[in-house]
Amino acid sequence: MTNGDMEPVAEPRPTPAAKAGFYAELTARNAGVVAAADQRALRTATVLVAGCGSIGGAAVEPLARLGLQRFVLADPGTYELNNLNRQSATAADLDRNKAELAGQRVRAINPYASVEVFTDGVTEQTVGKLTASCQVIIDGVDVTTADGWRAKLLLHRHAVRRRLPLITGWDMAGTQYVRCYDYRRVRAPFAGAVDPHDADRLDMWELLRRAVPLRHVPTDMLAEIRANHTRPDYSFPQVAYTATAFGVLSSHMVVRLLAGRRVRPEVRLDVHQATRPRTEQWRDRARRPVELALLLPHLLRLVRQSGADRPPTAAVEHDAPRAPRR
Repeated sequence: MTNGDMEPVAEPRPTPAAKAGFYAELTARNAGVVAAADQRALRTATVLVAGCGSIGGAAVEPLARLGLQRFVLADPGTYELNNLNRQSATAADLDRNKAELAGQRVRAINPYASVEVFTDGVTEQTVGKLTASCQVIIDGVDVTTADGWRAKLLLHRHAVRRRLPLITGWDMAGTQYVRCYDYRRVRAPFAGAVDPHDADRLDMWELLRRAVPLRHVPTDMLAEIRANHTRPDYSFPQVAYTATAFGVLSSHMVVRLLAGRRVRPEVRLDVHQATRPRTEQWRDRARRPVELALLLPHLLRLVRQSGADRPPTAAVEHDAPRAPRR
């Protein structure tokens, strides 16, 4: 703002009353769904979103609109054109850092929000600062590279050390599988399914097999894996509605965790199955054991190639499709 002589005029500092009034009006329509105690927790808590692209980015905006006021955002990546089918960005945002833009979205919703941005992402140098002040972690760190897995495991190790609940997700075709590791009670990263050094000795497929129970992988994704697991240039199919589902589910889980309530450790939402007619649902269920049988030899081959010491047979038996509920 300038005066008539073009001399700069300082913007007035917002008063505590102005901030309180803004927050009350911003969250007024939450009343009746978000309890007053939960709203107070959102107003004072800090949440770390590590990885602000597909699923992490989907969680930022609903949390800001719910009334979370303190964010720590971390991501070393920049937006690419193929991100725009599912991530909160536009063509004008290409080549810009994801964490910085997520912070701008938060401040555009709530100019009084506190946002700390780390454009180096999760590293040995940053992880202590990232986790120092937060009460909940949302893990959206990339899993398509070995470096991404190392960063993810580093984040989980620090979550265990600080006894912080951590929410992560896996969007697979039309399914969003959300996992909450409550490291106040769980005392090993990934509940022991993935070893801290596995990123240095296992390939992406074996890491994913250990992190995501086979029973949660949708049928159409089983066929996709079988057809493409040998391609070094393969990219997972990801779509907007599945990524958005993580923001829907995780934001509510954050509210519960901040309020001191527990959440289910696993939540699975299959958008495709939920919207199919019943005959197509039955067809998909009938096709699933066939796809599992066709995929099993490939899983065994991957285990042998990676030198993994835990064969998938038991996991496949444990994760065998269950009879549909009548």
